[in-house]
Amino acid sequence: MKVLVSDPIANEGVEMMRQAGLEVDVNTDLASEELERIIGDYDVIVVRSATQVRKPLIEAARSLKLIVRAGVGLDNVDAEYAQDRGIEVMNTPAASSNGVAELTIGYLLAMARRIPQATASMRAGKWEKKKFSGSEIAGKTLGLVGYGRIGWLVAKKALALEMEVIAYDPYVADPRGLEMEFVSLEELLRRADYISLHLPLTDETRNLIGAPQFEMMKDGVCIVNCARGGTINEDALYQAIRAGKVAGAALDVYAEEPARDNKLFELDEVIGSPHIGAATVEAQHRVSTEVAERVIEFQGARHL
Repeated sequence: MKVLVSDPIANEGVEMMRQAGLEVDVNTDLASEELERIIGDYDVIVVRSATQVRKPLIEAARSLKLIVRAGVGLDNVDAEYAQDRGIEVMNTPAASSNGVAELTIGYLLAMARRIPQATASMRAGKWEKKKFSGSEIAGKTLGLVGYGRIGWLVAKKALALEMEVIAYDPYVADPRGLEMEFVSLEELLRRADYISLHLPLTDETRNLIGAPQFEMMKDGVCIVNCARGGTINEDALYQAIRAGKVAGAALDVYAEEPARDNKLFELDEVIGSPHIGAATVEAQHRVSTEVAERVIEFQGARHL
């Protein structure tokens, strides 16, 4: 089989596929027109989040049998349309989970102690010791909106830091061995000192947290989103921060990416990063090797 890797993955996975006898071309940063022109030659395409596998590309893919998304979501893949055309779609949901969970915990601590703001002050030659008096996260309530793989890992780490953990997830009822509590979304919003989102972007979750939800929250609540942009209404978040309802927001994902000129970053209370949740050496290795394993297994199954 011929495999096109159209977004960068760690070299270990590429070499694994080649050693298994697959013909692998790594060709990243292709314009959509160029990708549509060459995709007909390939049996498999491996993408991350940059390549958009939409209807025009799928229709041009005469020989395509498998799409592998190296990562958690399938936001950039028209999976239902591909499957209707007999193309299998896979992803690697577990490989980057710990990296995203650790970034979430890092953001909780960064907001509690205002580490980025204090660093910026120091860079400006200031010594504003009184200004950056912080708080401790031990004893505080963390509300998790979504309790899948990443939510569970965040809960496990937060409990080790002596936080109380509550979660809302309409599809999950098993705490998986942790001492935490499932509650309604409304109760979570009212009780939590910190709220962290861990859910996909769907019609059901788009703008799940908007102005009415911010009104339910405690004054001084802090928000983390390392899941998917669009699950928080950014205009409503901006207004909630300006009004003093939200004391801090830490964002790794945005409604529009790249998030250039996002007005949220006019606010000192907002810290963020350019969608780097899975961007650790360890996660990239796991993602790459898991992609390779899936493609190799797929090839083996077709040869049975």
